[in-house]
Amino acid sequence: MENRLSARVRNIKPSATMSVDSKTKALLAEGKPVINMSVGEPDFDTPTAAAFAGIKAITNGQTRYTAAAGTLALRQAVARKLMTENGLQFAPEQIVISNGAKHTLYNVLLSICDDGDEVILPAPFWVSYPEQIELAGAKTVVVPADASTNYKITPEALAAAITPRTKAIILNTPSNPTGAVYHEDELLALGEVLRKHDIYIVLDEIYERLVYDVKQTSLAALCPDLRDNALVVNGFSKAFAMTGWRLGYVAGPTDVIKAVSSLQSHSTGSPSSISQAAGLTALSHFDPSVVETFMHRRDVLVEGLNSLPGVTCIVPEGAFYAFPDISGVIGKSYEGRTISSANDYCELLLEAALVASVPGDAFGAPNHVRFSYAVSDDQVAEAVDRMRQFHQRLS
Repeated sequence: MENRLSARVRNIKPSATMSVDSKTKALLAEGKPVINMSVGEPDFDTPTAAAFAGIKAITNGQTRYTAAAGTLALRQAVARKLMTENGLQFAPEQIVISNGAKHTLYNVLLSICDDGDEVILPAPFWVSYPEQIELAGAKTVVVPADASTNYKITPEALAAAITPRTKAIILNTPSNPTGAVYHEDELLALGEVLRKHDIYIVLDEIYERLVYDVKQTSLAALCPDLRDNALVVNGFSKAFAMTGWRLGYVAGPTDVIKAVSSLQSHSTGSPSSISQAAGLTALSHFDPSVVETFMHRRDVLVEGLNSLPGVTCIVPEGAFYAFPDISGVIGKSYEGRTISSANDYCELLLEAALVASVPGDAFGAPNHVRFSYAVSDDQVAEAVDRMRQFHQRLS
C-alpha cells in the first residue's frame, strides 16, 4: 500500500508546545532541574469543591453516558454564567459541552467549513488553529500583526483579508501566545467590518477571566446584531486549573449548535459525566486571587526579559504568556553555536539554562519566543536569573 495514512494526517504538524513539553519532562525524569515555561497549564489546583463534586459523582454512580450535548444542568449553568458575566443570552439548547475547548473548536470548524472555504486567522496565533482549519478542509488566511499594534489586527487588515470564499474568522482574546486583549473600541471597529459580511465569528475566550488592568468584553455582547454568526468558545482548563478534566463548551446559533451536537454524538459521544459534575460546581468557585498571582509573575518576567540585551517584550494584558521579540539575539553565538532562529535560541536555552520555552515560528511569529508564567513565583524569578546568565555568555 503506497499511502498507508490519509493525506489529512500526513500533513499535520506536531504540536510545538506538546513537543517541547515532552522533551522537558524527559529531562525532569533524568533529574535535571528544568523550569518548564513551555506549556499553558496553571500550576494551582482545581477548586476543592469542584474536585469533591467529581468524587461525589463517582461514588453516587453518575458514571454513565449523558446527552451528547452535555447534561442539562451544566448547560443551564453555562447559560446563566454567560448572561450574568458576559451579557450574552443563550438557551441551554444553544450550548454544547465538549471534551475541552480544543475539542470544541474542532467540532465548530468541522460543522461550518467545507472544502475550499477560507478562515481568517490573526497572527500570532495558537498552534492548533491552522491544523484544525486544514483538517476541516478549509484554507488558513493569516493576517499578521506585530508589536506596533500590540499584536492585534486592525479593521483595515481584516477588511483586506475577506474574500467571497471567507467562511469565518477566529478571534482569540485574551490571546495565546501574546497575552493581547482587544479593547472595546477595537472590537467595535472590527464589528463594523464584520457586519458588512455574512461570515462566522469564532470567539475563543478561554482566558477571559485572566485579565490585568483592563476589561475583557465579548464582541458578541458589544455587537448584538452579529449574534447570529457568533460562536463563543470557552472552557474550564485555564481559569479553574482543570486541564486534565477535559471540559469546554460553545454557545451559538441554534442550527450550528445542533450540528455540533450531532457531530459530537458520532465522534466522542458525550463528555465525561464526572468532569461535567465537577465543572458545574467549579463555575461558582473561581478564585480571583489567581489573577493577582499571575499579574505579579507577569511583572517579574516581563521586567526581566526587557533587561536582557537584544530582547524586547510588550506587557501582556491577559492570559499567562510573555511573547518577547528576540531579533536582537539572532546572529549571536553561544559557545561556538550560532543562533540563527528562535528555534536555535529555545534549544540552547533549554540545554544551557534548563529553561523550557516555545519558538514563535509555531505561532506564526518568527524571532519570537513564548514563555508561560503559569509556574511558581520562585521559578519565574529563577528563570529570569538563568536567562540573564545565559545572555551574558552570548557573543
